[in-house]
Amino acid sequence: MNTSWHTQPMAAFDIESTGLDVESERIVTAALWRIDPARGTKEVTAWLADPGIEIPAAATDIHGVTTEQARAQGRPAIEVVTEIVAALEAVVADGLPVVVYNAPYDLTLLDREVARHGLPPLTLPPVVLDPLVLDKRVDTYRRGSRKLVDVCSHYDVPLTQEEAHGAACDALAAARLAWRLATEYPEIAEMSAADLHTAQVKWKAEQAASFQEYLRRRDPEAVVDGAWPYVPA
Repeated sequence: MNTSWHTQPMAAFDIESTGLDVESERIVTAALWRIDPARGTKEVTAWLADPGIEIPAAATDIHGVTTEQARAQGRPAIEVVTEIVAALEAVVADGLPVVVYNAPYDLTLLDREVARHGLPPLTLPPVVLDPLVLDKRVDTYRRGSRKLVDVCSHYDVPLTQEEAHGAACDALAAARLAWRLATEYPEIAEMSAADLHTAQVKWKAEQAASFQEYLRRRDPEAVVDGAWPYVPA
């Protein structure tokens, strides 16, 4: 009987926001899936927030939500952030690992939103699985983009350009990608989810150091943060 983590229940999480700077941007949409691969069941909770600031056109071009739409249909940001944290705490309480593609972005942004709204400090999921870190580990020297849509394409995981950057679609695709990596690379499947979490801390630091070394060939002062699964404030 296969008891590898990728055959067991898991969660998957994604955020779409007002931009790329985790220190100042705001959550616009988010989604959290509960997935049971063995039973083939999945359910999602999704949120649309009014971030309280203008959503730049560049961000709207990515996730499709305008400032007007967020103001008319979104809920107050503090309510959304509170519910996201509660939902994450619930899946953690149920023992589920949380799949997050490029986890330092989503989890750091959430941490900063929690602080911005004066909520109790975010308790990070104890087991995070990041397909971006895993893919770079098992196929380090593959050329090309490591954006979610492109990595999904490489592994034949369904995610079209039209679907990409919707929080629910991206989170589900990340979970499917984690599953695919485990099916193709025994060294990933054979580790427990908890051991993979610990290993990813090291792997991410190594990947960041390697990229920083590459960048410093042109810019001696280039710095790449290797913190994972989030960047401490």
